[in-house]
Amino acid sequence: MRSVMRAQTLLEARWILLILALAAVATWFISAWLSLIFLALFLFTVAFFRDPDRSVPADPNLIVAPADGTVSDIVELDEKEVLKTKTRRVGIFLSIFDVHTNRMPIDGRISYRQHHEGLCLDARDPHCPEKNEAMTWAFENLQATIVVRQLTGAIARRIVAWANVGDKLKKGDRFGMIRFGSRTELYLPLNAEVLVKVGDHVSGGSTIIARLSR
Repeated sequence: MRSVMRAQTLLEARWILLILALAAVATWFISAWLSLIFLALFLFTVAFFRDPDRSVPADPNLIVAPADGTVSDIVELDEKEVLKTKTRRVGIFLSIFDVHTNRMPIDGRISYRQHHEGLCLDARDPHCPEKNEAMTWAFENLQATIVVRQLTGAIARRIVAWANVGDKLKKGDRFGMIRFGSRTELYLPLNAEVLVKVGDHVSGGSTIIARLSR
């Protein structure tokens, strides 16, 4: 599963890499410096689509980050799409230098997946969660139902889903990605103990975001 997902991540960049490679070759005969710029962009794209393995905590009460990035906000608000109740939302901003693969925050079954058309405001814009293109997911097990929302940004223009409703995945497994800068939100039960703070940098599938009450 993991090796397939890594290949799938790189496959998402196939057309970008092909265009940059052809541009680097074609411009070599015009300007070596211009060719080197395209080569640098090619190497940056390969680095952007990296998809490293992560050490996943086994404790079923621990919820891990669904994405790499910086915790930008932690607020209480109603989750109106799936849970329809008050939750604690942890927002994670992904820069272009972060890994953009999204991972399961818990072991569980995918019970909901819905794409929403929208804008591509900067992922740091306060209106981004309400107005941007998004994909909402719900993951459930006997302990909890956790909602994750992928949001595009000013540079990110494509949300990719690799899993479907009904799939059963392990904590840390990859379920999709967002290409380039973006935002991922995690909606937690109010009784979950949040273990991160605003400004923390987290790693998807590895960093513990919260602990469920026993």
